[in-house]
Amino acid sequence: MAKKSALSLQPLGDRVVVKPADKNKEKVSAAGIIIPDTVDKEKPAKGTVVAVGPGRYDDGELVPMQVQVGQTVLFSKYGYDEVKVEGEEYYVLSESQILAVVN
Repeated sequence: MAKKSALSLQPLGDRVVVKPADKNKEKVSAAGIIIPDTVDKEKPAKGTVVAVGPGRYDDGELVPMQVQVGQTVLFSKYGYDEVKVEGEEYYVLSESQILAVVN
């Protein structure tokens, strides 16, 4: 069974809610030049799982989720939906979009 989170957003099926890594960090080149985030528009591919759905059904059997709340994950840069809840940005994506769990 999926864990309940303090977030007022509960994903359905095999969906996962991820809080993206801080994308407002200034990047510094090897030469020490600060690169503003307006130059680098690439979306983060790393975040923390804040809510998980119950899993997906396969031939009537519930297949449990492999990720858990609190894990840091790497996910596909495309294929998620951006939502704002209580002023915070989150991504909702299918568990199959998660590439790896960071230990």
